[in-house]
Amino acid sequence: MTKPDPNRVLRRLPIVVGGLGAILLLINRILTPELTESQSRGDVLGVILSAVLILTGLIWQQVQPRSPEAVELIGEEGFILSEDLPEAVKTELAWASHLILTNTVTRSLVVVYQGKVLLRRGILGSKSEVIPGAIFNRVIEKQQPVYLVALNLYPGRIEFDYLPENTQGVICQPISNQGVMILGANAPRSYTKQDENWIAGIADKLAVTLQQISVDAS
Repeated sequence: MTKPDPNRVLRRLPIVVGGLGAILLLINRILTPELTESQSRGDVLGVILSAVLILTGLIWQQVQPRSPEAVELIGEEGFILSEDLPEAVKTELAWASHLILTNTVTRSLVVVYQGKVLLRRGILGSKSEVIPGAIFNRVIEKQQPVYLVALNLYPGRIEFDYLPENTQGVICQPISNQGVMILGANAPRSYTKQDENWIAGIADKLAVTLQQISVDAS
């Protein structure tokens, strides 16, 4: 279900005001038995102002950017952590995922490290297993994030079958060269550059914490 555009009223306001002004001028002209020269000039100015307002409203309808339409992601809300993690790592993952889910448009979050799913949080997809695809592997190899601004436009979306099926946008953020944090949004083109930088900073912080897994395993 899509949410209404919050700027819809603002874009239509000049049209409504201009149209109302024109109607009032017309009524005033009809009800006035005899017009003076000054009143005629005032009517002309009123008509011009009404026309300008209507034209402005029509232009706003075309050029003013609309907020991305958000949808309700399909799935159940949940919070699943790998049970065999150290408590410090669990705490860090819980903290990081909470910050991302509450401060960005992210609605679904998955953390994969060393081939293992460590965390799933937010709106969960029906599939829990993460099979790395071409995009996932490229993020690991290049150590660069990938932002799919409108997921339904990309053929590679099929590899994100572990996210809700109607996920609108995805960021794949590397966690050092060992893992990837996958973030799913409920609206296309909704992450800002500031969001991307902030998410990258959290991923760097997680990379330091998750090194404990490698150290403990050795």
